[in-house]
Amino acid sequence: MKKREFKQEKQIRSKAGNAKARSGKHAGKEKFDAAYYTEKIRAALTRCGKKPIGAKELAAKCRSQRGASDAYAAALGALVASGEVVERKHTYVGAAESGCFKAEVTRLSRTFGFCKRLEDETEFFVPGKFLLGAMPGDQVLMRPIPSRTGEPEGEVVSILVESPAQLTGMIVEEDKHCYLLPDTMSKSRISIAHSGNCAFAPGDKVLAQISHRGTRHAEHRARILFSYGCAQQAASCAEAVIAVSGIPTEFPEEVITQAEKLALAGVQPADLVHRMDLREECIFTIDSAESKDLDDAVSIQRRGEGYRLGVHIADVSHYVRGNTPLDMEALHRGTSVYYADKVIPMLPKCLSNGICSLNPGEDRLAFSAIMDLDKEGQLRAYSFHKSVIRSRVKGVYKEINTILAGTQTPEIAEKYAEVTESLLLMNELADKRLADRDRRGAPSLDAPESKLILNEDGVCVDVQPRTRGRSELLIEEFMLLANESAARVAREKSIPFVYRIHENPSPEKLERLEEVLNRMNIPHPVLDEVRPCHFAQILKNAKDSPLLPALNNLLLRSMAKAKYAPTPVGHFGLALADYTHFTSPIRRYPDLAIHRILSDVVLGYSKDWFDKRYAAFVQHASERSSAAELRAMTAERDCEDCYKAEYMLAHIGEEFDAVIASVTDFGFYVELPSTVQGLVHVGSLPEGEYTCDGAIHLTEQRSNTVYTVGQAVRVRCDKADVNSGNIDFSLVTD
Repeated sequence: MKKREFKQEKQIRSKAGNAKARSGKHAGKEKFDAAYYTEKIRAALTRCGKKPIGAKELAAKCRSQRGASDAYAAALGALVASGEVVERKHTYVGAAESGCFKAEVTRLSRTFGFCKRLEDETEFFVPGKFLLGAMPGDQVLMRPIPSRTGEPEGEVVSILVESPAQLTGMIVEEDKHCYLLPDTMSKSRISIAHSGNCAFAPGDKVLAQISHRGTRHAEHRARILFSYGCAQQAASCAEAVIAVSGIPTEFPEEVITQAEKLALAGVQPADLVHRMDLREECIFTIDSAESKDLDDAVSIQRRGEGYRLGVHIADVSHYVRGNTPLDMEALHRGTSVYYADKVIPMLPKCLSNGICSLNPGEDRLAFSAIMDLDKEGQLRAYSFHKSVIRSRVKGVYKEINTILAGTQTPEIAEKYAEVTESLLLMNELADKRLADRDRRGAPSLDAPESKLILNEDGVCVDVQPRTRGRSELLIEEFMLLANESAARVAREKSIPFVYRIHENPSPEKLERLEEVLNRMNIPHPVLDEVRPCHFAQILKNAKDSPLLPALNNLLLRSMAKAKYAPTPVGHFGLALADYTHFTSPIRRYPDLAIHRILSDVVLGYSKDWFDKRYAAFVQHASERSSAAELRAMTAERDCEDCYKAEYMLAHIGEEFDAVIASVTDFGFYVELPSTVQGLVHVGSLPEGEYTCDGAIHLTEQRSNTVYTVGQAVRVRCDKADVNSGNIDFSLVTD
């Protein structure tokens, strides 16, 4: 009896097991999709660690089912394409497990290149044989390799995303054949495919498109799209820089139509409703003589022992409403771009130079920051108002500086008679504000700026250092006050906002800074918990040192990049807890964005309204504006380099006094009094064995000759290449 019961139970279990197996088999057909295999592949490669696994073994580990091979292949292909998995000779390994990382190719030479790790922007040297034909702008998967120099070095494992195929360069001729020498691929040439009707000649600066990619740079082919003209003319090179930077130079027709309609309407009576009428107040602008887009004006009154300062900004948000063609184009551009004697405006000129510009003697809509300061110049109260103003005069920095110095001519005295009293009171307040900046410990870090002098043909004939006088400092300080006040309003009300932030220097940069300061023998505080006043103290300690200009640049490089963000983390360089950009809405999109937000503050909307309307907007505007600013700054710098090289073309063979600005393994850079910089290559120095300490010294070991940052030298200009913006000098010895 017991035997029969046991046999029946065994049969029941066997049938149930078969049914479960059949059920699992059918269920598996439903769940073995690409997502399923993605997780299986990840798990298998994680278990294998750094050891590559063959294709068949990986498939077996993932139990790839018959009939599901397409899903498995799709999952594996997607992981390889995204850079999460590395494929090499039919073997696979996890990118993270093998030490791989994503990077962007930044520049190339004939025999090497450089890639920037996306995670932290660390730059890696890449030997040419390890580039796999990658082009500048490509996103690649890299792995580190042993370095002979101690600097980060790596190899390209795969190309993840190919960059847009357009690039600029110069046409060169060799053996009766023309080649493209791309700007971002020094000394690397690309063969030219048939270019249709585009006419070009050797020596031209051109726009090209990669029409074919190979696995080596020598296999690439390019088609010429457009010639800008001679590559040794700065105007041609600057035009190419702007084009390849993606900076638009023409406005869409619908944007022009909207702008012209607004400009033609002018200031209407309906625009003045609910505005503070300040047309009778002594308000005026102060700017450079050539400025046409006047977006800020100032006023001042004595209030008891203190001051009432007015900063009146063009009310651009009244004209450029959100999500209109004008607004979308302004967001796309992000900022106006300035180079040489050119301006690429963020807004059409009928707005930027017309109805929005605070031109003298004309009624203009403004957004006014009214600030009360005590007798010590401390900010005590602030408020924002929509207003209408009428500027008394277009002030010019250079002219006002003579008034503040007491050296004005009778003509200048007459021009500014109506505002002279205000200017003197502003000067008094500026003294107190500048003293307050010192008390805050804000470091006075300024990168030297250049002034390019062009002739009637647009050729650079002189380069001069751009000086800042008293009125420039005065206006800068008043704009800082308005910007700080605007940021305080947003923080107090806890509303979404676009802040201008400048984060503390990273620990890695501080460690490097401390190392260099020690080599310079410059006293400095411990930088573990750095504050702005520490940087100010370092500059003060070196005020009489020839190293001061180099130290200034070193401190600037040690800082984080200022950017726009929706979170107020403060501004390290200004030593301010709250800061934004409010004062230039004609030429900067973030200023326009916060004008829009502050306009709703003036109207008294609730916090829920701001959260609903602006929370996503400020994040988007911050990211886009930061990217646009970087794009513009890079293009402006590259254009300036071309014009400086053009200027030096006329001075080949001439000698100049200079100062060593920085040292490298391949020589040292010098700066002339004009602000022109160039390289003295180690190959032009007396023969010997040179070593660089990575900070301030380049030393020839046998003679113990030392070249030091800050050292005065005499140099000769040997070469100036407008196309690249590079200038070469050699040392003049007795």
